[in-house]
Amino acid sequence: MSKGFNPIYTIDARMAHNLMRIEAAKQQAIGLPLNPAVLASLRATSKLYTTHYSTMIEGNRLTVEQIREVIELDEHIHGKERDEREVKGYYAALEQLERYVKEELSVTETIIKTFHALVMAGGSSRVKPTPYRDGQNVIRNGTNGKIVYMPPEAKDVPELMKELVQWIKNNTALPCPIVAAIAHYQFATIHPYYDGNGRTARLLTTLILHHGGYDLKGVYSLDEYYAKNLTAYYQAISIGPSHNYYMGRAESDISEWIAYFIEGMAVAFENVIKQMKKMQNQGGKDHTKLIRKLDPQQRKALELFRNYEVVTSGQIGELFGYKPRTATALCSAWVRSGFITIVNPSLKARKYALAAQYHDLLDL
Repeated sequence: MSKGFNPIYTIDARMAHNLMRIEAAKQQAIGLPLNPAVLASLRATSKLYTTHYSTMIEGNRLTVEQIREVIELDEHIHGKERDEREVKGYYAALEQLERYVKEELSVTETIIKTFHALVMAGGSSRVKPTPYRDGQNVIRNGTNGKIVYMPPEAKDVPELMKELVQWIKNNTALPCPIVAAIAHYQFATIHPYYDGNGRTARLLTTLILHHGGYDLKGVYSLDEYYAKNLTAYYQAISIGPSHNYYMGRAESDISEWIAYFIEGMAVAFENVIKQMKKMQNQGGKDHTKLIRKLDPQQRKALELFRNYEVVTSGQIGELFGYKPRTATALCSAWVRSGFITIVNPSLKARKYALAAQYHDLLDL
């Protein structure tokens, strides 16, 4: 049974240093005004990347470009219907999170349950808050099937979640990044659902940070840090002498997890500042109209031109799965529209370059 939530941790010099890095980045973001249209574009891109990395942690197979097609163009990726539902669900939850922030709603159990419902609903916005699990679940090693962690029994979950939400409300005097780190850890420890706990924990974390003024204009993604350091993520959150919640997990010192979390925030924040400064140095140019000139295929082709200065129709055909004749016809149409230019006019060795007016888009 629950004895009250009292996390054990120590703020050491490493944590203090990374907290200062976060504060420095936060202040720089305030002083870097960006064109509203550019900022809106960055926010939209951030949501797509956050969706990509958060679902990738759970095994989702869609690329960023495929997620863009699913979300923005409502296209379907054959054979990856489950992946589509996952990204649509997470994206819908992020949009709901933005509404909660605008309404200045504090964290409640209903909000957490609604996050989970959206995550699991596959893109539907009409959901009812999900009840907590009514039975025992375990986390197993995907390779050998051994139990990695056994969460608390279902009968204890409601009280533990109630205590967590109350702890979040009662600890506003703590640095917000520490509150967010502890909330993430405890939610994962309680594991209140059979599935979707990781995604819901990351949404809860983001909401706490936004409420605390650590939204960084809505253009950062902690999920990318987790996804690119997945082994470290699992090592940091796997704390305690036993895999059983009732045998030491609840009383463990979670300093290492907090240190990992705060360092991830510092890295994510500093990366955003670099991007903002780059945009500011470019004069905060608004590329919205230029982007709108491009159709979905041309937007996808930009990825190719990021890696190659000139390309062949064969490379274009490979990108889209087209036969040579179709690829050649597409390139001819793009030349006529001004999207690409012919570099080598020889029919046998013809190559194409991106039109000069679109070069700025390669840096976005």
